This record gives sequence, C-alpha cells and structure tokens, in this order.
Amino acid sequence: MDHSFETPFDNIESAQEYLALLCQALEEAKQNAEADILGPGNSHHSRRRDALRLVLYNLEKLEHHVKASRRLLNDLRTLRRLLLEERAEVVPSGRGADSRD
Repeated sequence: MDHSFETPFDNIESAQEYLALLCQALEEAKQNAEADILGPGNSHHSRRRDALRLVLYNLEKLEHHVKASRRLLNDLRTLRRLLLEERAEVVPSGRGADSRD
C-alpha cells in the first residue's frame, strides 16, 4: 500500500508556488492592517493602533523572510539545473578516464 502524500514541499517548484501564495496572502494582510490603522475610530484607541502597528511590522518582517526564501529556492533550482545538465553532458563514451593504452 502506497502511503505517499503530495505536500507543498515535494519539490522546489511546488515550494516556490506555496511561497508565492503566501506572499500574496501577506500583501493582503498588510493592506488590511494599514487600512485598519488609518481607519476611523483608531485615533481614540492608542493601544489598538499600537497593536495594529506591531501587526504590520511583523507582517513586513515575515514578508522579508518569505521573499528571501523565494530567492534561495530560485538559486537552488538554478543550481540543480546546472548540475543535472552537467551530468547529462558527461556521459561515459565506453572508455573511462582511468583506462590507459
């Protein structure tokens, strides 16, 4: 019985898709937090406004880390492609490098 399940991190490309969706969700959450900060009623509630600013700050930090992770995944994908193409080019021609005449 095969118990393999597909997860967002089965390969680099699916992890990239997952992080792209996470970036979109973070952008929406940031816009909502900014709208709440600028919205009416927060001028009288300084604790709420401060909490929303902290939320916005943490969302920006998370967005920074997710973008860095996306760049790292892109680098890994590029390196994987380079390595796999080099291996494909180095196909033994019947005589190894160790064989001597």
